Amino acid sequence: MTQYKTLQAAAQDEFTEKRSRFIGYARPVTSEQEALDFIAEIKSKHWDAKHNVYAYCLREGNICRYSDDGEPSGTAGMPVLGVIQKSGLTDCAVVVTRYFGGILLGGGGLVRAYSHGASIGIAAAGIVTMRMCLICRLSCDYNQYGRLAALIPECGGSVSETSFGECVEISFIMSREDLARFEPKLADATGGSVRADIAGEQFFAVNED
Repeated sequence: MTQYKTLQAAAQDEFTEKRSRFIGYARPVTSEQEALDFIAEIKSKHWDAKHNVYAYCLREGNICRYSDDGEPSGTAGMPVLGVIQKSGLTDCAVVVTRYFGGILLGGGGLVRAYSHGASIGIAAAGIVTMRMCLICRLSCDYNQYGRLAALIPECGGSVSETSFGECVEISFIMSREDLARFEPKLADATGGSVRADIAGEQFFAVNED
């Protein structure tokens, strides 16, 4: 996997349907334990709610789980999971809390309500694409720095750190494809005197949907 979509941050939103209050919580997670801790946190916060329905998907082990938490089978947890999957998300958990308002919604009404609760929670959290990028470093003279500092983002990279000493040390992230385009331009700009070294690779956020 070279890229995946997940949530940008923890967030929540809510709505009311026929006097029932639905609160959609969404959070990025990286392990099943993180997901379970998040679910436990929401259940503890809303201990007095009728239902705390949840679903989560993880890259690790390709895990997807859900719970109806007392709602009729197939009307709550599965719709929440469906919203996650249709959004193409992973490494995320969603909990939809329901305070029952005394009016039954019926099977179709529950599916729509829990789907909407998941959707607004995810929308509030924001979606970000994580891409596997190379962690790169280069050293240059001060008279080369301005051009290279501009060239890195021009080629799709992002400068993460710059150190000024006897020479300028630039750390940046860039996809492998962008690095292939960057290297000949770097050689042209510096007369072949500067090369980029690869220090490792890591997933980084590259854009938001």
